Amino acid sequence: MADADGSSMSDSRQFIIDQLRRLHVGDAWHGPSLQEALRGVTAGMAVARPVPSAHNIAELVHHVGAWAGEVSARLRGRTPQMPDEGDFPPPVDILSDEEWTALRSRLDDAHHRLVVDIQAFDPARLAERMGTADAPLGTGVSFEGMLHGLVQHDAYHAGQVVLLARALR
Repeated sequence: MADADGSSMSDSRQFIIDQLRRLHVGDAWHGPSLQEALRGVTAGMAVARPVPSAHNIAELVHHVGAWAGEVSARLRGRTPQMPDEGDFPPPVDILSDEEWTALRSRLDDAHHRLVVDIQAFDPARLAERMGTADAPLGTGVSFEGMLHGLVQHDAYHAGQVVLLARALR
């Protein structure tokens, strides 16, 4: 099935996958990817609060990974809800190196799983609406709209991570 401009819905999936890869691994137009921004960030830096009223890097990594997991679950048929791990974790002041490594691994795993789920998702369903409008849940949009929204979400938080990491260096 082709869109009005002649491109296929499968091309749309590939575009979204490419954008997610750029955001998380590299070659992003906007600047450093999440992996690039996190390079050299220690556990101590991840829980530091250079901006007292803002989330720290660890909380942002949790948040981005949790929402990638929630979007993946929706693509597999789950009713939209808040992420199983919660939106943001409770504030922590101490994070071990092992906990920081595990948190980053969960983010990477969530994004890998998301790409697999996007590839497996029926492109004919991309235009299908998901739920009623609820901004905190990101519902009331098409599956394609949700995926584009996740790209925007991740770019926003990648920028926050870059600024926080720069402030801590």
